[in-house]
Amino acid sequence: MIAAASDAIYANGAACGRRYSVRCTGATNPVPHPCTGSGGVVVTIVDHCAGCQATLDLSYQVFAAIANPIAGKIKIDYTQV
Repeated sequence: MIAAASDAIYANGAACGRRYSVRCTGATNPVPHPCTGSGGVVVTIVDHCAGCQATLDLSYQVFAAIANPIAGKIKIDYTQV
């Protein structure tokens, strides 16, 4: 379970190896009810996402565990653990 972090989180590589609890909180597009209700998952930061805006870019495995992959993009809540 891995993710890439935006500039604000990545901190020039300092975030590599950090773990975050991530859960889906809602839709960002017209896909109704994208969250699967699975609660959340813990991810490890393994890369930098220069195009992300103060958030995390989830691997497909993580995304599919918390949301319908058809949604493509979701709102998330994340906390360092």
